[in-house]
Amino acid sequence: MIFSELYSAYYNTVAAIISEIIDGRTDEKELRKLVAEKAFGESITTILPSLKSEKWQLVHKDMTTALEHKPTMPLTNLQKSWLKAISLDPRIKLFDVRFDGLEETEPLFTPDDYYIYDKYNDGDPFEDEGYIQRFRLILSAIRDGLPIKLNMTDRNGRNVFTRCVPIRLEYSEKDDKFRLITSGCHFLPTVNLAKITSCSVYHGEQEFSANQQNIHYGFVTLKIRDERNALERCMLHFAHFEKQAEKNNNNTYTVRIRYDRNDESEMVIRVLSFGPMIEVTEPEYFRELIKAKLIKQKSCGLF
Repeated sequence: MIFSELYSAYYNTVAAIISEIIDGRTDEKELRKLVAEKAFGESITTILPSLKSEKWQLVHKDMTTALEHKPTMPLTNLQKSWLKAISLDPRIKLFDVRFDGLEETEPLFTPDDYYIYDKYNDGDPFEDEGYIQRFRLILSAIRDGLPIKLNMTDRNGRNVFTRCVPIRLEYSEKDDKFRLITSGCHFLPTVNLAKITSCSVYHGEQEFSANQQNIHYGFVTLKIRDERNALERCMLHFAHFEKQAEKNNNNTYTVRIRYDRNDESEMVIRVLSFGPMIEVTEPEYFRELIKAKLIKQKSCGLF
């Protein structure tokens, strides 16, 4: 792995302890507190004893160190190359993330090195300055719990104005689009960000409650035949969904997935993409949606 929290936690904790010792702060109670903050609960019984006993030859028994300079954790060339590759993703501009010091670094990969075959080509304009500004304002409003007012274009080309509380942003990998989940606006529970033409923080007198009453969830249960890595592919494909999985007999698994009912059409397409490796067992109406989609495809001469 290029980055690993489990791997780095101990190194960062020991580095912090050595920095404290170099600064002359050797109170064991404070050092234990530092371990508790930076590592794991059980680390108190490992890190300090290993240092004090000189098992890890970085600190002497009298809590001094031969090191003259505080330790640093520079990035490896591989880590820098990975970060440079991520910086080339147009979506990264939405989050105002800086990648200083990578100007001379070769990326580990570029967008030209891979092709996503099951993604639509009319994704959001991630590099449009207006889109970027609206995205950042909405993201800030979500974090601060602030209501917003926005103008958007509906499916009929009409201009729509509304006020709402932004709940969260969701990204559809297949559509390559972001959408906003809202509260306080009954006729507009979800908004495609690309449809928003302007938005700002709402400072009016109308009060909003930030609840998610407009979100309606459904559940679908899948029976997976684990051939051609179907289980692994399914778990990766639905990684951002709430789900439960259990093993059956004969190399099959049952996975129950919760999804937003507003995304039901996309959910049908996602399930169908696995072909005969996945069978919908319930609910019955979702099975009927799958059948209807297959009949429609057959009528178009797709198979």
